[in-house]
Amino acid sequence: MLTEQRQELILKELNKKGIVKVNQLVEITNSSESTIRRDLSYLEQENKLKRVHGGAALLEGRFNEESFKDKLIHNKKEKVSIAKYAASLIEEGDSIYLDAGTTAYEMAKLIDKKNILVVTNGVDNVDLLLDRGIDVYILGGKIKRKTKAVVGSDALKNLEKFRFDKVFIGINSIHLEYGLTTPDTEEAIMKKRAIDNSTESFVLADHSKFDKISFVKVTDFSDVIIITDKEQSNYTKHTEIEVTE
Repeated sequence: MLTEQRQELILKELNKKGIVKVNQLVEITNSSESTIRRDLSYLEQENKLKRVHGGAALLEGRFNEESFKDKLIHNKKEKVSIAKYAASLIEEGDSIYLDAGTTAYEMAKLIDKKNILVVTNGVDNVDLLLDRGIDVYILGGKIKRKTKAVVGSDALKNLEKFRFDKVFIGINSIHLEYGLTTPDTEEAIMKKRAIDNSTESFVLADHSKFDKISFVKVTDFSDVIIITDKEQSNYTKHTEIEVTE
């Protein structure tokens, strides 16, 4: 079995069970214990799992989520690269939906078009956009403390009124079998509605988001174009992927 195939199998098993033992992976992959330990070390360096005594575990629970502040420092260089590429796709006259994710936040700093209108549920996006002379609508509703995203029935009702040329959303997890997922039900609903109301939908996701599963499905690959920082050969036959490198 090729290394890439073996590591994909390890991640698939981990995403099913949440935690796996080395001896289980030895049996599943028909590999030696030393080979599996090397694979686990590599995948941990790639931020795709964490080593535990005797095996490996998911980095976090499927419905747990880091705060906006904590997420902002992860893969900063990659997020800026994705944000720069995404911002270049905006054209004068566009109506845009900008999600509350940290890569969308970096994108708000880089948009250079003035004759556009942006709707957002990201509280921290507003000042950045106003400072750039861009007209902004902030959705009304409940603000989540952790992610600073506006969610809930009021926000959804507000969002339903709009139609967009392009939407840009963040995502927590991308998986070949389970599609695009996120830990929070309310945020998942907001993301899906924005996608449904747009001509083009772009997902902003650095390489660490792939081969993972979160609690709630947002949408299928067919609904979006993924912008990422590294080639994802396993996914290109399932969806359109734009790579910034």
